[in-house]
Amino acid sequence: MNTQKQLLTKEKLEFHSNLPKRHVGILGGTFNPIHLGHLVIAEQVYEQLCLDKVLFLPDKIPPHRGVKKTIPDIKSDDRIEMIKLAIRDNMHFDLDLTDIRRGGVSYTFETIKLLKDLNPNTEYYFIIGGDMVENLPKWSHIDELIKMVHFVGVCRKGFEEKSKYPILWVNTPEMEISSSMIREKVKQGQSIKYLVPDDVAWYIKDRGLYRE
Repeated sequence: MNTQKQLLTKEKLEFHSNLPKRHVGILGGTFNPIHLGHLVIAEQVYEQLCLDKVLFLPDKIPPHRGVKKTIPDIKSDDRIEMIKLAIRDNMHFDLDLTDIRRGGVSYTFETIKLLKDLNPNTEYYFIIGGDMVENLPKWSHIDELIKMVHFVGVCRKGFEEKSKYPILWVNTPEMEISSSMIREKVKQGQSIKYLVPDDVAWYIKDRGLYRE
């Protein structure tokens, strides 16, 4: 590395070190579709941990499903548009397309590494359900990942609030809503009002999603 590049690197590091730390939550998932349960969790974590914002980060291909087709094959564009509709009235929610743009299987380690490289002055808080905490030992590069991100566990009945990894536990209202439930209701021609934001329900109906 020449002297000029060394100086530029030093200046960049000094610049970032002088900026105030930002604290940003990440809620990942397929969001197929996004529903009120997602929004409640994101809002509660935002408030309880005093975060600056929460990013909704849709997967391209979730690693726990591999490449097996177990969910309806709707376009990523539809999932993205539904997220935009669901969060547009909340100023501290935002959409992040890191995994969608990168393509392939969405591994959390790769996502966080990229985000940290792009935003070295940001502390990230990765939100997971209490049922997922016990599977953390199986996550790719987990020992490196826990040094890069704070894990936030959403408490759930039937799952112990303990782990060999550091977890920030957050209590949220329990809502028995899932994307699979919503897809099944749409397929059966049943109402999904009050399960998803009205604009999302309209989008699903207008696009004819999940009917088959």
